[in-house]
Amino acid sequence: MRYFDYSFLEQGMLPSGLVNIVGTIAELRVRDALRRDSYPDIFTRLESMAKVQSVRGSNAIEGIVTSEARINQIVMQNAAPLNHDEAEIAGYSAALNLIHTGSRTLDIRERDILRLHEIMLSFTQLGGGSFKDSDNVIMEVGTDGRRCVRFIPTPAAETSDAMNQLTLAYMDARDNSSINRLLLIPCFILDFLCIHPFADGNGRMSRLLSLLLLYKNGFDAGRYISFEAQINDTKALYYQALKDSSADWLTSKNNYFPFMSYFLVTLLKCYKALDTHFAAVQNGKVNKRQRIEATVLNSLLPISKREICYILPDVSPTTVEKVIGEMLRSGAIEKIGTARNTKYIEKR
Repeated sequence: MRYFDYSFLEQGMLPSGLVNIVGTIAELRVRDALRRDSYPDIFTRLESMAKVQSVRGSNAIEGIVTSEARINQIVMQNAAPLNHDEAEIAGYSAALNLIHTGSRTLDIRERDILRLHEIMLSFTQLGGGSFKDSDNVIMEVGTDGRRCVRFIPTPAAETSDAMNQLTLAYMDARDNSSINRLLLIPCFILDFLCIHPFADGNGRMSRLLSLLLLYKNGFDAGRYISFEAQINDTKALYYQALKDSSADWLTSKNNYFPFMSYFLVTLLKCYKALDTHFAAVQNGKVNKRQRIEATVLNSLLPISKREICYILPDVSPTTVEKVIGEMLRSGAIEKIGTARNTKYIEKR
């Protein structure tokens, strides 16, 4: 059976690029912590928006979708799901809420992982809260539509023991002062995905566990700028990084660095977006037009007029409408979607 050893993280043989990213994240984390204490209302508004984007993004990666209006109703109003996809969405929302409110008491241990999985599938008929009882495979579909097996995860009969060994290895490395926890997190997530411990929901669980681990270790940008939405926006790179780092995993000869790099770059994007987003929202020295422009241009994801008004409560919808129209005419931004689903993003 595959064994787990993260001692390579203390050997100082890390690519310089990863070290630089970790350093930049650490700097931005300190800055955001100071801002959060001084401007709690702004962070509360950003958190509400990020919840919706996270639920939408993480499920969209798996092809689970519903309308923009229904996403908002399910996440913000606890609306009852109307079909299977919405049941999956409602479950993810419930599990995400638990992480947001209970990350201090949750931990990387079997009972908490199974509990999160049970909650995530609680609105469906699939049943959750237990490891797989039959073997599974990870498939990919080529451009010609042909399917092939990309990876064979841990057999069902070995899954419980593998998860026990994984969590123990994580705890051991976590308590090692020579190992940077931010580097450890993506290694754990990669191994979790390679074990593929559940019959359904492994990808979504990996993203929930990513947030839990980040929050518990003091990296909470994903609470305010959706980490899952960034993955959905770059999912081709996400899957390629997984493929590269899972090669030779069964023989413990895999290279963690491609997935570590993708994971940390994605987190860095969240921190940078939060930094620029916050500056646009709270800067009282610039006029309302400049703040609207900065809010749209600094957004990593398409943003709606309603979301702009929510972020900038002192700016009227009329002013937002006027500035957005001028930005469209100048070619600075482009429109995505129609009617109530219309959003705007910087033109690239």
